[in-house]
Amino acid sequence: MRARTGTIQTWSRRSVLGAGLYSAALLVPAFHELAGRAEAVRAGRTVRIGDGDVATVRRMTDKVAEILDEIGAGHARPMAAAFLANTVGPYLKASGPERVRREMRAAAADLVYLTGWMAMYEDRQGLGQRYYVKALRLAGEAEDHVTYCRTLRGMSLQASHLGYGPKALELADGAAAAAPSAGPRLVAFLRGQQAHASAMVGDRRGALDRLGETEAALARAEDRRDAVGGYDEAAYFFHEAHVRWCLGDGEGSVRSLHRSNEARAPDEREGRLHCLGVIAERRFRMRHVGAACGTWHTFLDEYPALSSARGDAHLTALLRALRPYRALPAARALEERARHIAALKVA
Repeated sequence: MRARTGTIQTWSRRSVLGAGLYSAALLVPAFHELAGRAEAVRAGRTVRIGDGDVATVRRMTDKVAEILDEIGAGHARPMAAAFLANTVGPYLKASGPERVRREMRAAAADLVYLTGWMAMYEDRQGLGQRYYVKALRLAGEAEDHVTYCRTLRGMSLQASHLGYGPKALELADGAAAAAPSAGPRLVAFLRGQQAHASAMVGDRRGALDRLGETEAALARAEDRRDAVGGYDEAAYFFHEAHVRWCLGDGEGSVRSLHRSNEARAPDEREGRLHCLGVIAERRFRMRHVGAACGTWHTFLDEYPALSSARGDAHLTALLRALRPYRALPAARALEERARHIAALKVA
């Protein structure tokens, strides 16, 4: 799947909902290849946009991020996709002052990036990658370095999620190299992913160095977390957990995951559920069956209230992991509860 440069692709329901397969060989357009290449769309200019329309897209992006945190990507992503098709697409074709049109492309890039992130975690990997490439194009044409780098980092996260360590590191390093004079929170956002990807390829020194840089940058950041592309202590400890796990420190990884959830805001329910699932799965892999069962029960307390493919995947992993332990009363009771909750959710 090769990225095309040129005019902005607009959204239709077919293009938004269609999905190909994830490609680890995707060619990523460089920022300098995209900046300044936006062309005015000459046909169908029935709308003229202004600053208020840009603000609408940014407010909607923030709302989608809130819904994602509170009730899951299963509800948030269709809302984002519909808004892209019905509102953002016409806005991108509209006339208006060049400054406003550039800001609209930047605002759209943020929402497309977020939608790609949700598609990735809903296991729509090809669709997520296509959103990311569109976000890169929009960010480049808007001359928005920050969103371009943020999106490259998201693509690195997707590659690491799928097990492509070298590609994840290439994209993470590319995001860091392309970043302009980044503030400390963005530096932490980028370095944390570099740390994870370095650990995946066995670069212990690089992973620990990047993790130290992440912590130092986060300590200098202002007391504010962006709804999209934000980075905070919960995210730092989650990265730390991945680095420890890749480097063979299972116990340290679980401790970091607990610290991640302790630092997480109460309304970040999707992230908390995912973190619980990772803790429980890693405890099973370390054969800490009793502790794993306890964490799974906590997971099941929260799972029914969220629409989350990540949560569904963790539940599948739970039922698979329990099979060897059915002779244990605690495992049998947990399996019975998990199957009951799964049946209620699909009813």
